[in-house]
Amino acid sequence: MKLQKPSNFTYTKLALATAGVLFTAQSYANTLQGRISDHDQAVYFEGAKVTIKELSRSVSSARDGSFRLANLPEGEYTLVVNYLGAPPVERTIRIHQGETLNTHIQLGTGDALLEDVLVVGHRAGQAGALNRQKNALGIKSIVSSDAIGQLPDQNAAEALQRLPGMFIQRDQGEGRFVGIRGIDPSLNNVTINGANVPSPESGVRSVAMDVIPSELVQSLEVSKTVTPDMDASAIGGSIEVKSLSAFDRQGQSYSFTAQATHNKQVDKTSPKVSGSFTDVFTLSKQFDLGVATALSWSERQFGSHNMETDGGWQMLDVEDTAGQSVSLFGAEEIEQRYYVIKRERLGAALNLDLHSSQLSKYYFRSLFSEFSDDEFRLRNEYKFAKGTLVAGSSTSTAAVYSGAEMDRDTKDRYESQTIMSVVLGAEHQFSDWFVEYSLGYSKSSEEEPNRIDADFAGEDLTLGYGSLGDTPTLSRTEAAHDLNLFALDEVVRENNNTEDESTSFKIDLSREFTIAGFNSELKFGAKYSERDKFNDTQTTVFDGGFDDATALQFATVAPEYHSGDFGPGLSRGSIAQFVMQNHQQFEINQQDTDIDSKGKSYQITEEVVGAYVMMTLDMGRWQLISGLRYEGTDFSTSGNKVELIKDEVADSERVDITAWHAQKDYHHVMPNLTARYDVSEQVLTRFAYTNTIARPSFSDSSAFQIVETETTQEDTGIVIERQAEVGNPQLNPYESHNLDVSIEYYPGKVGVISAGLFYKDIDNFISVEQVQDNGQWQGYKKVTQAVNGGAASLRGIELAYTKHFENGVMFSANGTFIDADDALPNQSDTVANIMLGYESTTLSTRLSASYKSKSFMFEEGNARVLQDDHLQLDFSAKYYVTDQTQLYFNAVNLTDEPYYAYHGTAQYNYQYESYGRSFEFGFTLTSL
Repeated sequence: MKLQKPSNFTYTKLALATAGVLFTAQSYANTLQGRISDHDQAVYFEGAKVTIKELSRSVSSARDGSFRLANLPEGEYTLVVNYLGAPPVERTIRIHQGETLNTHIQLGTGDALLEDVLVVGHRAGQAGALNRQKNALGIKSIVSSDAIGQLPDQNAAEALQRLPGMFIQRDQGEGRFVGIRGIDPSLNNVTINGANVPSPESGVRSVAMDVIPSELVQSLEVSKTVTPDMDASAIGGSIEVKSLSAFDRQGQSYSFTAQATHNKQVDKTSPKVSGSFTDVFTLSKQFDLGVATALSWSERQFGSHNMETDGGWQMLDVEDTAGQSVSLFGAEEIEQRYYVIKRERLGAALNLDLHSSQLSKYYFRSLFSEFSDDEFRLRNEYKFAKGTLVAGSSTSTAAVYSGAEMDRDTKDRYESQTIMSVVLGAEHQFSDWFVEYSLGYSKSSEEEPNRIDADFAGEDLTLGYGSLGDTPTLSRTEAAHDLNLFALDEVVRENNNTEDESTSFKIDLSREFTIAGFNSELKFGAKYSERDKFNDTQTTVFDGGFDDATALQFATVAPEYHSGDFGPGLSRGSIAQFVMQNHQQFEINQQDTDIDSKGKSYQITEEVVGAYVMMTLDMGRWQLISGLRYEGTDFSTSGNKVELIKDEVADSERVDITAWHAQKDYHHVMPNLTARYDVSEQVLTRFAYTNTIARPSFSDSSAFQIVETETTQEDTGIVIERQAEVGNPQLNPYESHNLDVSIEYYPGKVGVISAGLFYKDIDNFISVEQVQDNGQWQGYKKVTQAVNGGAASLRGIELAYTKHFENGVMFSANGTFIDADDALPNQSDTVANIMLGYESTTLSTRLSASYKSKSFMFEEGNARVLQDDHLQLDFSAKYYVTDQTQLYFNAVNLTDEPYYAYHGTAQYNYQYESYGRSFEFGFTLTSL
């Protein structure tokens, strides 16, 4: 629901600022509070359900095992604690008027179940995650740090792919972006410790989660339905990354891991080390200080072999040797690419928690992560379009051209991405009100210093392609491998910098009371966030002054390329040295330099004010949440209109640059209804209606225009032809109405069977279109721009089964099956995972498979480009030498599954890339 802008948009900022005054906690009466731990008080349990049977009052334990039930009538009651994997605990308690009762619940006392099931191995993490999922009001999926450590997942994205309905987009074989239930990753919300995470990449909102090492994560929580107290920018869902806290365990704990990884394709071995330490210090009788820190560093050396068809496959009008025009279904250009890559990850976390007798809690959460990608690429571009057809016809799948061209080029790039997140907050319990507030600051950046692209051009060559398929067969004469025939044609140097900075303040107040005898909670709050993003592109294009340099001067041995005959290689170091020593003598193409630098640079400021009210009603087996959320967005952007003006009549050419500033405001009020019905202690159902949005990507909404105007003399007179690529700051956000229904059965021990139906109706869908005929671009031949289109819908079913058997066998499987409109990008009809394992007190093994069916990417040349289905198998084994020492072995991508995208049908290559298998061996030392 849209609203008009309030008369004073900034009044809420002032209200939020004044709400940040620290509260002094008061003692409160008629309250039960406590903690839940194992028998040795070494581990605290999150997600346990604590119930006062006679009052039907329930609460779930927090991450430190704590729970609190306030405003209880005086009397004697039965306290029941339920936790999957442990027998229920019942205890008689008495609440006295004006007093607070403190209690400590130990699960599994006198029973070996806790030692074998909850504290050791994958079952511990799975039990904790399932308990939190079971006792949540909304629909959630959770993976804990213990579960992450049981599978060979290198980062947060790969850990999330194991959950029902989750899929990942990969970069060079590694998981990077995370999607939920078929929705593109850019339409999700990601937070770290409650603070929104800005994206380090220039044009997107989606967070590259491969920047976050899995060792720094305590848990990953996916909310597939949101409640009014959560950000509304979550059409797919919301992902919360939680880092470790000292109060997750009692006293001091530590861990250390060392690992070596060998990539088969490049025959390289890479190191990895990580460690963590936590401790709780008693400062006084009233205050306890928890300190938790973690550090992770890894290096990965690998490579990839790639073949791409630039422009796809389409009907071409070519000329044969007789000068006749021939229609041929073929490719204008096919590329061979060879990558050598080294990636490093450095992650650190420092978290402080100050607890004051559980009446007040103060916390400081910080996470820093740096991801670097050092990449060198060799590329051969077979350019057939300008040649003469020697062999081939409209019915053949092969063609040979004489007079064709080939470019041999290199890309020498070092890219560094960082994410820093800091959250300072507190919570207080007053006699009637519970107050939470936090101040968050996050900053992401991406730097690409001293990038060098060098292009060597060869002409008048005989080139061709033969059989089709994922890796087309290329043919050429010996001249195509004679590097002396390839002259240095262009050098591009770049220094690029992107920065995304976010600051937020939020406050939440809640109070419990009764309505008609039913337990209820009123909660309301507000949030203000400001986001500043800029993209600074500094490009210099050189197109001459190379002193007749050829590729032969930089020749090196031929790379081991698996998809054909690549030919001789080019030396990275020699090219870089040549450019650095001679670039001052190179001739600058000022027009291309200005277009690339000014046309791609922009600034964006976005302010969001949110406020909500929600009511929770506990009616025995029914639990209801209803409420409204308001979000107002103030968006502004600055960039440039860059116009290349070519006038053949006047024999002139110039570039005009004009500053461009634009702004837009939009406002939404979004209703929300969430219901949960417990059929029994083991069976529960959920329903949710939610209204969510997703703001446009920065690349679509930034202020930029790249215009080309060409004046020519024709027989009919002077002809002016114009075309443009432009941003659209006036884009409206996506709006989605979502329905979810689910049923879950927890048969006991550690396991669950669940099924869910979901439906999303998305308005204001954004797509890139040709808009020259919309009345705003008179005289333009072609204008491409992102615009709001019609509606798109998505519906599906999500099934999951997890079971840990008493004999140590573990099995889990989940599948999400989706029916969606064709317009949805990056949407797969089927996403599935399966895992078979065995675990004892000394041995733990897993064989896991992740599957994603084909997905639509975009259209090119009047045909759809689709990413092929992807099935990856991984294996892991862990041996417990002692309770504190484990050895492990992981095998990643056992079947050497490539990435493949095709144009129209699977026989027509668009992009093929292989990465090879990786094998990991390491050991872990822990204090437990």
